[in-house]
Amino acid sequence: MNISVMTLCSCVVVLLLALAQHSQGIAVMSVDFGSEWMKIAIVSPGVPMEIALNKESKRKTPTLVAFHDGERTFGEEAQIVGTRFPSNSYGYFLDLLGKSIDSPIVKLFKSRFPYYEIVADEERGTIAFKTKDNEIYQVEELVAMLLHRAREFASASAGQVINEAVLIIPGYFNQIERQSMLKAGELAGLKVLQLMNDYTAIGLNYGIFRRKDFNETNTFHVMFYDMGAWSTTVSIVSYQVVKTKERGFVETHPQVSVLGVGFDRTLGGLEMQIRLRDFLGKKFNEMKKTTKNVFDNPRSVAKLFKEAGRLKNVLSANNEMFAQIEGLIDEIDFKLLVTRAEFEELNEDLFDRVGYPVEQALKSSAVPMDVINQVVLVGAGTRVPKVQEKIKKVVGMELSKNLNTDEAAAMGAVYKAADLSTGFKVKKFITKDIVLFPIQVEFERESETGDIRVIKRMLFGPSNAYPQKKILTFNKYVGDFNFNVSYASEIDHMNPEQIAVLGTKQISKFDVSGVNEAFGKHNEENAESKGIKAHFAMDESGILSLVNIELVVEKQETAESPLSKLGNTLTNLFSRAKAEDEKPIHETPDEGNQTTEEPPKTVNSTESQQQSEEANKNATQTDEAEKKPKIVTVKEPIAASETKYGISILNEKQLEVSFVKLEALNKKDHDKVRKEKALNSLESLLFDAKSKLELEEYSSVAAPNESKIIVEKVEEITNWLEEDGWNADADVLESKLTEINTLVIPIWERQREHQERPEALKSLDTAINASVTFFNSIKNLTLNTNITEELNLFSDIELKSLDTLINETIEWKVKNEKEQNQLKKSDPVVITVRSVVDKIRALEREVRYLENKSRLWMASLNKKKDTPKKKEEKSKSKEPEKNKSSETEKLKPEGGEEAAAPEDQEPLTPNPSPSPVDETTTPEDKTKTEL
Repeated sequence: MNISVMTLCSCVVVLLLALAQHSQGIAVMSVDFGSEWMKIAIVSPGVPMEIALNKESKRKTPTLVAFHDGERTFGEEAQIVGTRFPSNSYGYFLDLLGKSIDSPIVKLFKSRFPYYEIVADEERGTIAFKTKDNEIYQVEELVAMLLHRAREFASASAGQVINEAVLIIPGYFNQIERQSMLKAGELAGLKVLQLMNDYTAIGLNYGIFRRKDFNETNTFHVMFYDMGAWSTTVSIVSYQVVKTKERGFVETHPQVSVLGVGFDRTLGGLEMQIRLRDFLGKKFNEMKKTTKNVFDNPRSVAKLFKEAGRLKNVLSANNEMFAQIEGLIDEIDFKLLVTRAEFEELNEDLFDRVGYPVEQALKSSAVPMDVINQVVLVGAGTRVPKVQEKIKKVVGMELSKNLNTDEAAAMGAVYKAADLSTGFKVKKFITKDIVLFPIQVEFERESETGDIRVIKRMLFGPSNAYPQKKILTFNKYVGDFNFNVSYASEIDHMNPEQIAVLGTKQISKFDVSGVNEAFGKHNEENAESKGIKAHFAMDESGILSLVNIELVVEKQETAESPLSKLGNTLTNLFSRAKAEDEKPIHETPDEGNQTTEEPPKTVNSTESQQQSEEANKNATQTDEAEKKPKIVTVKEPIAASETKYGISILNEKQLEVSFVKLEALNKKDHDKVRKEKALNSLESLLFDAKSKLELEEYSSVAAPNESKIIVEKVEEITNWLEEDGWNADADVLESKLTEINTLVIPIWERQREHQERPEALKSLDTAINASVTFFNSIKNLTLNTNITEELNLFSDIELKSLDTLINETIEWKVKNEKEQNQLKKSDPVVITVRSVVDKIRALEREVRYLENKSRLWMASLNKKKDTPKKKEEKSKSKEPEKNKSSETEKLKPEGGEEAAAPEDQEPLTPNPSPSPVDETTTPEDKTKTEL
């Protein structure tokens, strides 16, 4: 038994050590990939939730990728490139995922940014960007580049490589758009834990810091009005505490549920900026300062766009502002006073559309406006005063601005990422999302008259919650057939523009084969078909999939042999155990079936005879029941092939090609960074070497030939850098760096030795003196006859060992110090700082050992002295009980109140209420880190 326990403990220790090592890489991230900005949040050991900074130490990064002169840049660097070469810097492409060349979104994008060359990808039916170097980049590849960059920022902030992420997407993304985003994450080398709708992430962030405000009785409703750069989304969510049963017992957790959503895909701050850009360009043309049209020059258009963005932000807080652009075209400056009234007039029709998403959200949620407790503004577009005025007029209540509009979604999603990961434990907060575009199944059925009619069955209706699984049963088919999955006609409540963006309503076609063979395997008299069942699932990312198709048949089994019966009994036993494990999460235990034991009864002979007859009758009924045929369910798998309509996502071959392309770009960027780092280090070293050799403290420790060689080498490499070195690769620069380091490092080390040696020798003298003092004191203590007889403290060997070490250290110091003083400063060092430190540590180690032994000796001595006192206290404790009671009464103060607890007893205080995000353990303690 003891061996087993020890073995188990050893296994647990090994497991914990392995988990602790594994937990070093458990950080997760979230990416709020917006049309204009990208925000990254991380959760890592010791850092519960924080925004990852980019290399400019800013909290958000422009979603821009630029290609120029064979180099790729991101963010603000890409913005600079975009001002000079607009067609080389790509942005605002998130909504182009999964779009065909004739999509309204693509046409709108072309009108806003006419200088991009967009080509059709005939193989996939989607679009791609063509650069000036004739390179073709898919939209997924551009998104993947920025996600890879986000991963680098997050890894740098966390101090470890991050592989897992939750990606935020607009809630109105359809099936193709969501799958395309997953492929982009795969190209970026990320394990996408979940795609999370932006309004769900915002709602979660709002709730985790207000969980104490929610209860089981009252539902708290919030409307989030989110106007970003490209689009506007309005969501209505509810907060309530619900009961769940996930671990065998009932728990209460807060829950955020999305009830309704309204959106406008083309209403946002970008459209306002585009109109202001065009207004400024028109005014400049009217000034007739040049015969050229400013809109024919892409660089001028880019300058106008940048100034329009600045002007839009300033006019949100000021009534008027000057637009100023230096060298707009032909080195002509542009300056114009723009008022807020002019800005509002330009966008009057846009402001009239502000209320539509609110009406759509209220309609889909069936929640009246008077039930909404709060309307919270999100997104930079809501900072425009006219937008706030319109929203307030529609909702009829004050607007709340208590949410960080830039970071709310990223912080909510990273909380979800920590919940989904295996390395963190978070306080449970349930999220329930809904389907925006209902999905139906269409199939053909022949009527009794021989006519073919199309049958439609709703699979996921409007506002259905997900993740969820659905089963569709086909009862009439006995041969191969097919069915289509498409968006249902219930999307007709959306406006024509929204429906047009969806593209084709058809999603997939499934061809079911092998139906005849499946029926043939169970063509028996006692078999009854229950139909062909198709199992569908919509996962946490809102992506629909066909899990499997199977033929379900019920059969009647005849009488069984005793051996078969025993086997089925065991099978049923394990089946029941498995069924109990697979109960639904929210299933509640049966109530009212509990039984209690009754006391034994005394019966007479008549009652006994009646009970015997009833027992025989029950036994007969049991035998008859066992003879009845048993019904078993058989499930036969059936094959099904899928054909997707419309845009096709990247297949394995295309993914491999894109991955190779991106890896080449990543390697090039890595080599560029490596080259820049080597070049900066080399330039710093050359300047450092030249300047230090001019100082007395360095030149004095260098031999004449050494100084001459270094100066010549510095001049040689400096001249090489000015001529050809700037074009050298990282390997050559690093070799030059190594070459000069080999020359200068011995001199730098020699100077450091001469500088630090005096202080080190002083410390050695102090250590020697302290050791001698300690040795003399313990030597005298040991010579005390009484103490020696009572307890042998230090042995002769221990004393001799310390004495020898002290003498050897003194001799070593005197000898080497004398030899060092006879050398020149440029000669190799004899007594190094490291050797002095080793001598000090050796003395400290020997003295510490003897000190610890003396402490143990003193503790033993005090223990012997305290033994008689304990015996006396023990005898006193054997007093009559009445004395004890009297002593107890003495502890009570006057007034009858109980006495305070003794000072050595810790008071019982309730556990403090933890914060919504509270990391309580580290990976070294256990695998799961609590948030």
